[in-house]
Amino acid sequence: MSRIVALIDGEHYPPVVRFALDQLAQEHEVVAAAFLGGTEKVDLEAGFATYGVPVVAASTAEESVANALATYSPDAVVDLSDEPIVSSADRFRLAGIVLARGVEYRGADFSFAPPRARYTPVTPTLGLIGTGKRVGKTAVSGYVARHLKSRGRDIAVLAMGRGGPAEPELIHGESVRLTTPDLLELAHQGKHASSDNYEDAVMSRVTTVGCRRCGGGMAGETFFSNVPEGARLADTLGKELIVLEGSGAAIPPVHADANILVVGAGRGVVYVDGYFGPYRLSLADLVIVASAEEPVATQPQIDEIRSEIARQRPGVPLAVTTFRPCPIEPVAGKRVFFATTAPQDVLPKLVAYLESEHGCEVVASSAHLSNRARLREDMRSVAGTYDVLVTELKAAAIDVVAAAGDEAGVPTVLCDNVPVSLDGADLDDMVTRVAELAIERGTARGE
Repeated sequence: MSRIVALIDGEHYPPVVRFALDQLAQEHEVVAAAFLGGTEKVDLEAGFATYGVPVVAASTAEESVANALATYSPDAVVDLSDEPIVSSADRFRLAGIVLARGVEYRGADFSFAPPRARYTPVTPTLGLIGTGKRVGKTAVSGYVARHLKSRGRDIAVLAMGRGGPAEPELIHGESVRLTTPDLLELAHQGKHASSDNYEDAVMSRVTTVGCRRCGGGMAGETFFSNVPEGARLADTLGKELIVLEGSGAAIPPVHADANILVVGAGRGVVYVDGYFGPYRLSLADLVIVASAEEPVATQPQIDEIRSEIARQRPGVPLAVTTFRPCPIEPVAGKRVFFATTAPQDVLPKLVAYLESEHGCEVVASSAHLSNRARLREDMRSVAGTYDVLVTELKAAAIDVVAAAGDEAGVPTVLCDNVPVSLDGADLDDMVTRVAELAIERGTARGE
């Protein structure tokens, strides 16, 4: 029988709760109840003996649940509480606490299970997860890979994407240099040539294993993926560390010895203190707040995110960053068309940076790299005015931008997004330390 902790409140008449607990006990071992609050129908001075099981009570519902988990180590938590004691937002917070302990959280019409690690590599692993899509995970992954490689670490990146290959795809990026024509050929073969594993291989020149996934749960579980098979392949390579790159808000279904969490500043504090933000934050050994500048996020919004992270995870390493474009080939003196997935309001800042730092003239730009119809329209409207196409390796970069350039005889230069610290944090040192932590934990697993 599974061990159950029930969540109860004082807005239900105690004999009714006792009835529900007895019903649960017919199929489970009810080891305790956590009292979440409420006084309307319960006499707190009389105690909790009427419930027939040990009752854990504390000053807050969150503390009651955490204490019950620590004391009784249940297999699942069953929520018998209700409004007005717990709202939907409260339940997300409680579920985050429960899932962080690897425990299932169930209620009358919902069930949340912690994302499962379907494979545990022998090789140490460093997870890279995010609060959602377009927060900069792949850019951070590329930076992490380049930095660790420059420090002499022998690593591989396992990238999980919505456009990944049918079978895990190994690319020896350190010895095979993928060019734009190579990626165009992959696109002609029907592959998503802008998938994250190609971006990692091109931008960081490290070994990558590309995988696919479909469907993502609220807590980060994937519905279908070939990531465990990809992890088994990566585990045979004899690397010092495997970097597990998530997809959107989905978490790779592979054991991670340490995690970097990328928080998109433009999403607001709700993705940190609401939904399953607290759960993801509980997994983090390093937090990177990305795109943390105007006009994506105001300074008060950024300060609020930082404060909430510090409240939930005091002392967790934290860096506030933004991204700047960096073409991987020289574009000085060229007339450039620039394509990006960045928001329209950010374009002037990115264009100014390209012109000042890379010596080109950006004659036109498009923020519609993830909208093929509008991207084609943007390109057609300025055809013949540019010497080179500069694009991030995402979305329609190859099948639209590079394909149009190939047809028009205009070269395409791929563009990296480099994280830049905004708060004085030493991002290089932080990444070095979290990688060392992952290797230390992973090595201890094998001893």
